[in-house]
Amino acid sequence: MNESFRVAVLASGSGSNFQSILDGLHHSANSPVEVVLLVASKPGIRAIERAAAADVPTVVLPDPKEGRVVAADRLATALADARPDLIVLAGYLRLIPHEVVSAYRGRMVNIHPALLPAFGGEGMYGGRVHAAVIDRGVRVSGVTVHFVDEVYDHGPIIAQWPVPVLEGDTPEILAGRVLRVEHALLPAIVDAIARGQVTLLPTGECEWHVPWPGGDRFMIHPGPEGQGIAGPAEWLEGQAGNGG
Repeated sequence: MNESFRVAVLASGSGSNFQSILDGLHHSANSPVEVVLLVASKPGIRAIERAAAADVPTVVLPDPKEGRVVAADRLATALADARPDLIVLAGYLRLIPHEVVSAYRGRMVNIHPALLPAFGGEGMYGGRVHAAVIDRGVRVSGVTVHFVDEVYDHGPIIAQWPVPVLEGDTPEILAGRVLRVEHALLPAIVDAIARGQVTLLPTGECEWHVPWPGGDRFMIHPGPEGQGIAGPAEWLEGQAGNGG
């Protein structure tokens, strides 16, 4: 493998998206990605256990009650020490301090379980998003990966993938369907960034340097046993973890 592409992951919960990066990229001989740090927003979360199992160093941020400046300094120091080429927010619920966003602009991405700009913003995460989607009667939800700016769920969009909302869905059922796409799409986008296939331009726009297999090729189908997944599934499966 060539020189590694260093990735730091920020998480606040179970870390299943963090695990998808570990499984699809960090442990793959075909990927340049090396996960060099997990930043946990609080102690005791499952993501910390996943990092320990993969021998990835972990930094736990102080409680926000200790002060925003203390937490911001700890985050900035941890990232500076890790020297990441890319920072991935994988279920991270804190707002990134402005100075950190500025220092890593174009090198920090977030994944959100809806088709932004819909169902995004402060307080919109996890089950809250899926409950809002169902309450509004939306028939198509999805996943968005975007570059991070100073506003929650607001930066330039890198990729989106639609996911069907089916009759009788509960927030939990929809969450499971969306998560399947998250686990495929996030590693694929991280790998694409690592390979220089997508960048943030100085104009603030996202540019793909290879054909993005979206647009007219998007399709939605129920999937096995009514679970539903967005396609083309063969691209997701081919990209996640194999550097294709």
